[in-house]
Amino acid sequence: MQSGVEWVESLDPWPEEFGLGRMRVLLDALGEPQLRFPSVHVVGTNGKSTATRTIEAHLAAAGLAVGAYLSPHVRGWSERIRVRGEEADFERAVERVRPAALAVGATQFEAVTAAALAEFAAESVDAAVIEAGLGGRHDATNVVDAPVVLLTNVDLDHTEVLGGTREEIAREKLAVAGPGATVVLPDREFAALVPQARVLVGGAREAAEAFLGARVEGDVEVSLPGRLEWRSDRELWDGGHNAAGAAWLAERLPGRDFVLVVSILADKDARGMLRELRPYARGVVATTSSNPRARAARELAEIAAELRFGTVDAVDDPEEALDRARILAGASGAVLVTGSLYLLADLAGREEHRVE
Repeated sequence: MQSGVEWVESLDPWPEEFGLGRMRVLLDALGEPQLRFPSVHVVGTNGKSTATRTIEAHLAAAGLAVGAYLSPHVRGWSERIRVRGEEADFERAVERVRPAALAVGATQFEAVTAAALAEFAAESVDAAVIEAGLGGRHDATNVVDAPVVLLTNVDLDHTEVLGGTREEIAREKLAVAGPGATVVLPDREFAALVPQARVLVGGAREAAEAFLGARVEGDVEVSLPGRLEWRSDRELWDGGHNAAGAAWLAERLPGRDFVLVVSILADKDARGMLRELRPYARGVVATTSSNPRARAARELAEIAAELRFGTVDAVDDPEEALDRARILAGASGAVLVTGSLYLLADLAGREEHRVE
């Protein structure tokens, strides 16, 4: 019999059409676990996982038993479901929902989302912080009645599904906010899109305060795999996957002597991402992650060459690409692995396999 991870990985990651029908049937079969705890719903283009973990930490510091649901993962599927500050038993969580998920033909994200919600209910959490996957309105997470919604930011991403303007995208993301909810926005640009809600401007801290109904004391520090993660003093991993994410990363790069290891999905703005990183890199090793939507390494290398990076290589295998970048960086340079969390997951999985 397949393990839980093997079963999840065998499921279709992309629905034929977006909607909440299957998800509602699945949760009904599971006894509506999402109704057994209040939630903070985190939506936005970038920074959702960091915001989710930050809110989780603030609520835990206030004495609550907290669940947190994040995606995607880098080191393993268990990163996605957290209870009381620790990764949940992923195998147990998915086995709890497998029969019902199979019965309704759930997608990969629907099954894992249901597993998270059921795990939180089984563990009797006081609150859960739920990161949306794609958009909001039709996302599988849009089944929780969250009293607080946080919008981290809005940029052009998944335009083929969410819309071609920032306002259209914001409208889809903020559709998760129900009447009477408190919606925390980074500024008031899209406040008119949630007339049914109470707007409070801020970020993760303000979202936690809105949920608690009280100020939170002190700062919390969170670190996530693949988010500005220094794997050594000369190797940085960051899963920035769009131009806005690349710009955010570029502002935080120390120095201008990186060799990039890059894989970018075909539906992303590869040229825009590489253009943001060009001033900080002397070379690029283009590669291809295991995600079927990944752009071919040679095509990505052609874009990098047009942008006049100093050295450009195309190496299909991510591990070989990383080895090549380390050689090119030499003793004086550094390596930046970026462009897709799927690339980071491929490399992290291989490293864990070598250790075992």
